Amino acid sequence: MTHPSSSKENIHLPPKKGVTLRWLPCGFILLQSILYGFGDPISKAAYETVPLYSLLSARYLIAFLFLALLFHKRIWQGLKACSVKDWLLPSLCIAGGYIATNVAIVLTTATATAFLRSLSTVMTPLLALVIFRRKFSPKHIPILLLVVVGLYLLCGRGGLTGFGLGEVFGLLSALLLAGSLVFGEKALNNVDPVTLTTVQAGMSALLTLVFTFLFEGGVHLETAGGAEWVIIVYLAILCTVAGYFLQNAALGHISSRTVALLQCTGPVMTALFSRVILGETLSPAGILGAAILLACVAAETLMKQ
Repeated sequence: MTHPSSSKENIHLPPKKGVTLRWLPCGFILLQSILYGFGDPISKAAYETVPLYSLLSARYLIAFLFLALLFHKRIWQGLKACSVKDWLLPSLCIAGGYIATNVAIVLTTATATAFLRSLSTVMTPLLALVIFRRKFSPKHIPILLLVVVGLYLLCGRGGLTGFGLGEVFGLLSALLLAGSLVFGEKALNNVDPVTLTTVQAGMSALLTLVFTFLFEGGVHLETAGGAEWVIIVYLAILCTVAGYFLQNAALGHISSRTVALLQCTGPVMTALFSRVILGETLSPAGILGAAILLACVAAETLMKQ
């Protein structure tokens, strides 16, 4: 069932009078990349004093309560106008994807995590092929082989940590975030973007609370000082509320492939902020590997099916 306030109609962009307004959804994703680029290194800094899942639980609970308090009427109407299957998969994917991202940040560098996460650009068309039978040409295969080369240079010879558990979680986050794009694009035909953003924040809060009690024995925020709480609020309001919404708003107007391409700017932002905040650097081999990855994800997204 398609509700009159579905995403394609709900985000009322002005008439397309020139390049600026036509590219507004693209600007949404570029802004998301900046927010996440700053969020990655400050998250890693906060995890030095606050347990991982406890911090994530606080982050996502604040985000969910913020949205629920501001938009409860709109959210309730949006939920009544759609079914659970409309929002369940994109919510599980984005929640799992960003939880995996933060686990990777703890286990490896923020820069490596961001580049691995950007491989969702390559995984998005593959997932669309499997799920929705969208055509996939053999001409994409060389791109995927180059991705393997880029991964080796970045993680194996790039002066980072090698290919370990952190990199595994980085790749898992890429796969799940690709799912959030593929399933989210379809869901936004029936679900209001504010409603979907709220449900995704709620699902993220629920999963992290479960993990908090399983792995940390409950929520422990007693080690969080003023600086850590500033970081938590930034992650909740700007990275979760704004970041999720910017993605959903863009998906209402441009394809998941285009969104994935634009999200390739995220690793660049993370690398810049990580150098300033954490002092992380890449060796020449790592820089070459990162460049190959960016070229691959850009080529994969721009290539016509």
